[in-house]
Amino acid sequence: MRKAYDSLADLVRIDLGMDPFQGDVFVFIGKDCTRAKVLIWEASGFWLCAKRLETARFRLPLTGDRVGAGAPALPLTIDQVMTLLEDVIPRMLRRMPMESL
Repeated sequence: MRKAYDSLADLVRIDLGMDPFQGDVFVFIGKDCTRAKVLIWEASGFWLCAKRLETARFRLPLTGDRVGAGAPALPLTIDQVMTLLEDVIPRMLRRMPMESL
């Protein structure tokens, strides 16, 4: 997960054959499913958001066993993207002792 704006945009353009400047949201998940980057184009430039999980993993939609470089691209609805990125929170809260809440 070392790639930044231009490298991720190149991955979208070259590897996926898509135009990163069309306003689609591209989510990249690391091999161990603990890191995610979200690349979004808006009129004035790219947004790049990143998150690293310490005690949980992102739960991917069914993709077979392939994650990371060479894994298939999955078209997701905005609801699926939100679920992917937010689903971590409830599992983390369940593991916390009540005293820390």
